[in-house]
Order: sequence, then structure tokens, then C-alpha cells
Amino acid sequence: MVTQVGDGSRPAVERSGVPELWWSDAPNDPWRDPWSPAAVLAPALASAPALEPAPDPDRPRRPLAAGAMVALVAAVAALAGGVGGVIGFAAAREGAGPQLGEVTPVAAERPPGSSAALVRAVLPSVVTIQVDEAGATSVGSGFVVSGDGHVITNEHVLTDAGREVAVMFADGRRSSAAIVGRDPESDLAVLKVRQPVGLRPVRFGDSDRLAVGDPVFAFGSPLALRNTVTSGIVSALDRPLQTGGSGEQVRYYAAIQTDAAVNQGNSGGPLVDGAGRVVGVNSVIQSLGGRREEAGNIGLAFAIPVNQAQRVTKEIIATGRAHRTVFGASVGADESGGVRLSAVPSGGPAAVAGLRAGDVVSALDGQVLAEAVDLIALVRRRAPGSVVSVAYQRGGDRRMASVTLTADAK
Repeated sequence: MVTQVGDGSRPAVERSGVPELWWSDAPNDPWRDPWSPAAVLAPALASAPALEPAPDPDRPRRPLAAGAMVALVAAVAALAGGVGGVIGFAAAREGAGPQLGEVTPVAAERPPGSSAALVRAVLPSVVTIQVDEAGATSVGSGFVVSGDGHVITNEHVLTDAGREVAVMFADGRRSSAAIVGRDPESDLAVLKVRQPVGLRPVRFGDSDRLAVGDPVFAFGSPLALRNTVTSGIVSALDRPLQTGGSGEQVRYYAAIQTDAAVNQGNSGGPLVDGAGRVVGVNSVIQSLGGRREEAGNIGLAFAIPVNQAQRVTKEIIATGRAHRTVFGASVGADESGGVRLSAVPSGGPAAVAGLRAGDVVSALDGQVLAEAVDLIALVRRRAPGSVVSVAYQRGGDRRMASVTLTADAK
């Protein structure tokens, strides 16, 4: 039987009783019928195509018809709009940031001067201090100042400590540390890490060169949250403070004031400037809480200037204690403002400068004094041997004196 396939113009070929159902010219297709001879079929040209005459280049050309001109302009405008749309889409996509599923490794890079780079450089030098005493545990902060293991912290962090405390580094390593010495009045203390391996000391700045408005970062373990960093600005300089009383240790600060968030546990941690250098030791916060346990950050924190901290801690490392800087007078507030000298011992700095009991000091190095704590705090911040300019009143006369501060005798 022969089966018709295709348009019926040519029958399908049957071999071995099996019809091959291909297109109508299958018998002559070498790829479909292996028994047929190879053949190449090409339609013959009936005649050569006639060539069109070449245009005369000197023949004047007719201008485009108005309709053709409009069509050409429309085509160019459409093409420009399409290109502009593609460029606009690409720009919008670029400005919109990474799309879902896209990876942008460049965006994760932080330049050397970024805040993240600063934190990464300082954090390995910051430690958490754990004090265990009478079944209770308290947490403070500190920072490494030498490769052999010296750490600066606040004295009040160690108030209930024994002879040793536990220190934890940013990478999780722990070590015991011995208390080298402490100075309760300046609220500074020095520890010595027992296993000083791979320690990275901080870089020191110059607290005397700070200006109000400078950016700062506070490092530490507020509320036992280790490796915490907050930022703010210098809000004020030489802020006189007095803490303690009623049986507690009295401390004086001529502090760096900052709005960087500082809480309990930040005490002893470094205050760092915008270049990653330590400029202060976080020590005190102002709070609206009625009790110390309820105190929390309200944007008023205070740090000991690092120039004072370095001087005191060097003395502690060298001798186990530090000297106080003294003015050489007993002081009290005056009703009219300023600080009244109630007693001026002979041979002391104030007496040598010509001051007497009853004189009222109104300014020190140009800083106005409102009460006794102002004079004491500003004197304590300076090193023995410093010369300060003092404005004072004696009777109705306004006078000036230069006082060379000295160290206490103890």
C-alpha cells in the first residue's frame, strides 16, 4: 500500500514494507533516505536581473515633502526618547541603591577616616573591669596605656575591690589584674594585667587643645554591655564638680563635659577625640534619678582631662601614690560672689604671691569663680609648678597676682 503524504504531488517511498513518512521529496534527500543518490537542488534563474541606472550626482535634488520631513523628525525624536529612557532608567537604578539579591561589596568598605575605622582601632585597647566583693559583682571600664599591662580606670570602680580584679578584653580574653595604686581625690587608679600578651596601648591626645563642639566617642561597658561605643561633642570645658560628702570620699573635677551617652559601667573608660586619641577618662554623670542605682544618661556626662590623668597615673606607677596640687589657702564662698580666702598660711603659694586672708578671688586664668569648689577643682587639674593668673579684690581695690602652684607635703 502507498500512503500519500504532504501535498500529494509525490508518493511516499516504502522500503522493507515500512512506509517512510517524510516530506514529498524524501527519495532525493540524502539525510533522510540513505539509498538515494546525493543531489543538490537549486532553482534556475529565468534571466539575469536588470541593473538599475546609477543616479547622476550633479542632478539637483528635490527637497523632502512636508510629510516626509515630519516623519523624519518624529523618528529622530522617538529614537532620542528611547535612548534617554534607557539612560534615565540606568541612572535611577544606580541612585536607588542595591536591588534585591544584588551584592555590593564596595559599599561595605569604610575609609580610614570613618567613625567605624576609628572604633575598630580603639576598641582592642578598652577593657571591662569586674569587681567581686561580698558576694556582689560590679562592672566598670578601663583602657590599656602600656604594652607591659598598665590599665587606667576610675578609683571609684575599685572602691570595694580587694587586691586583684578581673579584666576582660574586647576579643573575649580574660586575665586577673593587680591594683598598682589609687588616688581617691582625683578618682584615678592604675591596674597591672597579669598576662600582658598582645596588648595594644591607646594613643593619647592633648586635652588642653580641646574646643567646645569637637566630636568625641565614649567607650566602655555601660550596664555591663561590653564593647559599647557612643558619640557626641564636647559640651563644655573645665566644668568644676564636687562629688561625695556625708562620710563618702570627696572628689573634685575640672571636667570635660560631653553629651555622648555615658551610664553606670562606663566609668574609667576612655573619651576619644575625632582622631582616635584619648582625651579624657569617663567618670561622672548628671542624672534626674533620686538614687544612684536609678541614675541614667540625660546627655550630661563628665570626663577627667587626660593631661591630668597621665600626670597622676605616672606618679602612681612610679611611687604607688600621687601628690595633690595646692593653692595654699583655706577657702569659702563669698556673699558677693567669688572665693574668699579664710586663711593663708605663710610660706604657701598664695602667701608668697602676696595674697592675704580676707581677699576675694574672682577669677583664675580668666575663668570666673562662683564658689570654693571652682577654685579647688581648677587648681587640682593643673600640675605642680604651674603659674596661674589670679584676679582678686582687697577692700575696694581690684588686683592681680601670679601664683606658682605646688604639690602637697604628704
